[in-house]
Amino acid sequence: MTDTAPTQVPSPAAADQFSGGPGAVTGKTPTPTAGRSRRFGGAWLATLPLIAFFLVGFGLPATAIVIGAFTTSSDAPDGGGSFTTANLTHSLQGAYATSLWGSVKLSALTALLGTALGLPLAQAVVTSRFRMLRESVLAGSGVLANFGGVPLAFMFVATLGNSGELTKQFALTKHGWSLYTFTGLSVVYLYFLIPLMILTITPALEGLRVQWREAAANNGATTLQYWRYVALPILLPSLLGGFVLLFGSAFAAYATADAMVGSSIPLVSLQIADALSGNVLVGQGNVAMALGLDMIVVACLVMAVYLPLQRRSAKWLS
Repeated sequence: MTDTAPTQVPSPAAADQFSGGPGAVTGKTPTPTAGRSRRFGGAWLATLPLIAFFLVGFGLPATAIVIGAFTTSSDAPDGGGSFTTANLTHSLQGAYATSLWGSVKLSALTALLGTALGLPLAQAVVTSRFRMLRESVLAGSGVLANFGGVPLAFMFVATLGNSGELTKQFALTKHGWSLYTFTGLSVVYLYFLIPLMILTITPALEGLRVQWREAAANNGATTLQYWRYVALPILLPSLLGGFVLLFGSAFAAYATADAMVGSSIPLVSLQIADALSGNVLVGQGNVAMALGLDMIVVACLVMAVYLPLQRRSAKWLS
């Protein structure tokens, strides 16, 4: 009696492959490039509404500012519309240059203080064991970061103004305090810049890994050494990003300063408002456009420093 091997019946799928049926192997497989092209094409289509909104909301005003900065205004002797660089020249001279420098100083100082004060507060929130406290602080920061304008100015005038409650209670005027100075305006700006910094830096603090602190402790590093040699170098790009955001918020602020100090403190945003309202010399109506272009240039220079560092930080925190 001889053994015979069992006959193997090919499965329907295998039969289809040999017979050219539905499961047949045709030798044509989708390439990775084709898949990526389809994904990128769909992504671009999904972002078209955002791109259109950006072009309308930011592109058109920016184009109008650039055109206005390099053309004569309608009240010029030639009727307006002629190419000129006089607007930019005037925007960098005299009171306009003083206001631009004043805005840069105020924004840099308040952004630096907001970054320095917001970091430890955000760290306290991140490391807190009380979830209710953390959520309350973050929710409150979201509200305070967007609280500004005339209501904020009125609140500080009623509290720390010449006749404010705290001013009278502690006799602050006798100690040289005045809300309507550069220092007073800086304090007002910190009211919304510090909460904004807490919201900005909290995700980066959450990205610090526990293993890094443990490794530093195992190698004998103190808490101060860990922050100096490990945490702060990693957080530096994020801190600079928060500084840039705070700088931009303070640089563009208008309503709070206008309602509180008026023109007693030279700021470029107030100068633009005066120029748009007609408080300029004849033929210099487009100086406001040149001042706006100066602000755009300052913002672009600050962003040019921030973006390369942000990419470096993302590699560590990802």
